[in-house]
Amino acid sequence: MNKLTIHDLELRGKRVFIRVDFNVPLKDGIVTDETRIRETIPTLRLAIQKGARLILASHLGRPKGGPDSKFSLFPVAKKLEVLIGKPVRFASDCAGPVPESKSKTLADGEILLLENVRFHPEEEKNDEAFSKQLASLCDGLFICDAFGSAHRAHASVVGITRFVNQSAAGLLMEKELTYLGKALTNPTRPFVAILGGAKVSDKIEVVENLMKIAEATLIGGGMAYTFFKAQGLPIGKSLVEDDKLDLARKLLADAKQNNRKLLLPVDHVIAPEFKATAPATTVEIAATPADQMGLDIGPKTAAAFAAEISRAKTIVWNGPMGVFEMPAFANGTLEIARAVAAATSAGATSIVGGGDSVAAVHQSGVAERISHISTGGGASLEFLAGAKLPGVEALTDKPTEKVVVSVSTPAPVTRRRVVAGNWKMYKTQMETEVFFSAFSMLVDGIKQCDIVIAPPFTAIHAAVEAARGTEIAIAAQNVFWEKEGAFTGEISPQMVVEAGCRYVIIGHSERRQFFGETDETVAKKTKSALAAGLTPIVCLGEKLEHRETGATEHICKAQFLGGPGSLTADAFSRILIAYEPVWAIGTGKTATPEIAAEAHRFIRQCAAEKFSPAHASAVRILYGGSVKPDNIQGLMAQEEIDGVLVGGASLDAKSFASIVRDCAGR
Repeated sequence: MNKLTIHDLELRGKRVFIRVDFNVPLKDGIVTDETRIRETIPTLRLAIQKGARLILASHLGRPKGGPDSKFSLFPVAKKLEVLIGKPVRFASDCAGPVPESKSKTLADGEILLLENVRFHPEEEKNDEAFSKQLASLCDGLFICDAFGSAHRAHASVVGITRFVNQSAAGLLMEKELTYLGKALTNPTRPFVAILGGAKVSDKIEVVENLMKIAEATLIGGGMAYTFFKAQGLPIGKSLVEDDKLDLARKLLADAKQNNRKLLLPVDHVIAPEFKATAPATTVEIAATPADQMGLDIGPKTAAAFAAEISRAKTIVWNGPMGVFEMPAFANGTLEIARAVAAATSAGATSIVGGGDSVAAVHQSGVAERISHISTGGGASLEFLAGAKLPGVEALTDKPTEKVVVSVSTPAPVTRRRVVAGNWKMYKTQMETEVFFSAFSMLVDGIKQCDIVIAPPFTAIHAAVEAARGTEIAIAAQNVFWEKEGAFTGEISPQMVVEAGCRYVIIGHSERRQFFGETDETVAKKTKSALAAGLTPIVCLGEKLEHRETGATEHICKAQFLGGPGSLTADAFSRILIAYEPVWAIGTGKTATPEIAAEAHRFIRQCAAEKFSPAHASAVRILYGGSVKPDNIQGLMAQEEIDGVLVGGASLDAKSFASIVRDCAGR
């Protein structure tokens, strides 16, 4: 993605206007579905961790002409307080003196939620004066995390960008664009598109665009009957769009001419009327009686679609296969949900969007197995149709890099040093508090390098509280790749973000040795951590037998390509790498600074080959061997070494502070 993201912005001490999508259902002043609020929490937490002062704006519903208490965001502020675990101030208006005064009293990390932007008609008119008023609430920084509104040229989405210095995507927006963008521009093949819903007219452009890209397009739901009638097949009383018959014939002809599969149902579940209690039977399409209507795909169709889905490596699904809201006609949609989940478990990337499709993956219990569940609604459809979204186009472009050196010798860059302490399974909460009381004073005022400490899970809260107000960031020692689910003993990236972590160690040699960590699980954990807003420290390195048989480069390259090398270029630019010479940890063998630097150079070479010399030059690579106060200076004298991942020496406040000072050049 060539747009700025939240990672590119310096937020500390700045008021930041964040457009979120809190358009959630309310009943009697209570939020009944908090999904959209939860989805944007990682962006809010990252902004808080970066020291921002958050000003949040959203629409809710369709108020007509002015304020309406039914559409107030006040209940959302209360729900957000619970979900994010800190106070959320509320402004009774989104523009004018009330929000202006409240925004000016915010401290770093505090949150102000504005009242519904659609209480002002100027919002939907993209009014210039109103846009200026919104922009005046922040210090020139705008973040859009409302992908679901990105297709609308409204003031809080587009207009405001003309009056701020930088406009960037939030984590949710970035995630949506990454998944959908890759599906459209560079999908792993075979690519299968599944489209359902009532009408062809709702998805004409989507069908046309995806048929150009996908090897197979599967069509179900009410929209299939227009295709059947176009072929002269009986459809009884089924839903049909007679004015789209020529379009259906053209799409069928285009698919045949371009050797693309366009699969339609072969059987369906029918009933005499559109009722949940109507008697249902299953027949072949060609045997549809005149007094019946099709309300779901049949079992033969579900099996045929599932077989096609099982061969896919990229899957995009939008729209139900039948009248999903009626249990008697929901089975086809649920079967497709299970098929998509099974293909995902077998290695495919799956993207599911549309209310009923999303409901189906949740109802069938497979939501956690879907790669990405889109919150975009209409924005997703327009994006899949190939349209440019105003809310995306309005974001600030990333600066173009000018390469003036040869491919093999990128221009040197200054990489900020990092000192990370991995406490492993040491220190209680009380011991953590004692450590920080000494360590914080010893490193006070050091700003020349990043300081990270990874305590055990039980001590994370104590570490976060003890580090508050300092330059010290807290890391988790591991995460699982799913958001939630029946995974006993595991913890998700979202959970550690909520606990206050900004970093996470992934693929540590001890995880590989004792818990069967593989390159594949490292890649899955890294992608999930990035999606949650964490900065992963991805470990790789060789064992003694590899070193002695000359297999160091082979092992390191394989681990690189299977782990960090499997990321997109943009995602790769947001990680750290730690080289762990396992053969030199607790074995009596010594990795000299020169040996360490040689391995770092090789890893950087792998990055240049996989991504670009610029990416290789920018990535920070830490040394994760045996690091102590007596060898840190020699290590940091090596240009290729950007910092250290420290084990035992990080447990002692004085020793670790000494390492930090030497790394910082103090």
